[in-house]
Amino acid sequence: MSIFTPTNQIRLTNVAVVRIKKGGKRFEIACYKNKVMNWRAGAEKDLDEVLQTNSVFVNVSKGQVAKKDDLTKAFGTDDQTEICKQILAKGELQVSDKERQSQLETMFRDIATIVVEKCVNPETKRPYTVNLIERAMKDIHYSVKANKSTKQQALEVIRQLKESMEIQRAHMRLRLVLPAKEAKRLKEKLKPLLQVVESEDFDEELEMVCLVDPGCFREIDELIRCETKGKGTLEVLSLKDVEEGDEKF
Repeated sequence: MSIFTPTNQIRLTNVAVVRIKKGGKRFEIACYKNKVMNWRAGAEKDLDEVLQTNSVFVNVSKGQVAKKDDLTKAFGTDDQTEICKQILAKGELQVSDKERQSQLETMFRDIATIVVEKCVNPETKRPYTVNLIERAMKDIHYSVKANKSTKQQALEVIRQLKESMEIQRAHMRLRLVLPAKEAKRLKEKLKPLLQVVESEDFDEELEMVCLVDPGCFREIDELIRCETKGKGTLEVLSLKDVEEGDEKF
């Protein structure tokens, strides 16, 4: 006896489902476990390593594939690979309560670790411990978002922690070399972006070593390139300016 299998059904096993609701309809994609978070964190770049199949479903567990018309209405395209990327980025990963709790706890610690790597106590210029940052995150009732990368959330945590404790982004140390002709004018424009000027040497050109907030780096880089028409240079001497201590973390 032959068993009839509808053509719009695909059976998958050991699958992690990512779901999104769009245009009043539910769409799902079938992924490999653990790969979704790797993709969102930027650690995995190969889509084929994340997806079990490029098909978009209305119900993965029943194997029901979404209709082309519904996909076009909801996503503005019927390109399944592109739609899979959208669902991966914005959809909700369906996991058991136990798995979700474990995943959120891991992300919580990862976020705290990133904060420690990026920040210092402005008074001592030393990094905080991971445990201290975790306690501070609990004090501000920070809630981990499973569908956002840990790096994005770490930046959000830093902003929130600034309201309740002494914390700042560790400075970058830069060497700026500016042509003599533009040096004075450009120095005035750069001044608001520089935290500390450690040394200044003016001969045929102006050479400065300074500390800056990492968030200002791109603006400084663009300013020097545009204002000097490529004649000025910017060199990163160190990514983090922190006091070396015997603090373990």
